[in-house]
This record gives sequence, structure tokens and C-alpha cells, in this order.
Amino acid sequence: MELISTKKAPEAIGPYSQGIKRGHIIYTSGQLPIVPETGELLKGDIKGATRQSLENVKAILEEAGATLNDVVKVTVFVADMNNFPLINDVYAEYFSEHKPARSLVEVSKLPKGGDIEIEAMAII
Repeated sequence: MELISTKKAPEAIGPYSQGIKRGHIIYTSGQLPIVPETGELLKGDIKGATRQSLENVKAILEEAGATLNDVVKVTVFVADMNNFPLINDVYAEYFSEHKPARSLVEVSKLPKGGDIEIEAMAII
């Protein structure tokens, strides 16, 4: 098992890894829309927040030797299901031809008061 860590994604905010690689499988931890360079949490702009969360997931996958095309499952946690269409607009920019399985779940609260959190599983 290999712990995945990159400066191109925000540091873990608890006792966990950004990602884990075991054999040909990569799991990312849920990624809030935190800008790695500044530590800023993007709030109030769900499209920008979705894009940042996906960029963070992408950075972790790349550190592990994978791409978004290797993703087989995505889980999206949102604070407001009314943002579903806006999230889908951005999500489709990252997963246009390749469409992994996905769950999108509304939750009562996310860490740091975030609007969205995204995790992925990839196979290489």
C-alpha cells in the first residue's frame, strides 16, 4: 500500500491521506474546494467550487500515476441539492466522453462549512 501526497492538492485536514494506492487501485479522500496554494476554501460559487474540488482530485490521481480517464467511481457530497444542474455543468467538462459511475448525495454539513466535496476511485 502506498500513501499518495502532493503539494498540488490541499493537505489533509485530519488524520488521513490525500490518497491511497494499492496495486492497481487508487482511492482519493474527499476533496473540498480548497485552493492548495493559498488554503482558501471557495464558497458561494458552486461552479468554481466544483472545478476546484475536481482539480484537487485530478492532482492526487496524477501523483499516483493515473488520470481522470482511469476513474471508475465518483462520489459527490453537496450541501444543497438545488446546485445539482450547476455541478453537472462543470462535471461534464471533466468527464465528457468517459463517464464513470457516480453518486451525488446531499448532506447536512461538510467539513469547514464547504459547499461540495468530491472523492474518486481509479483503476490503472
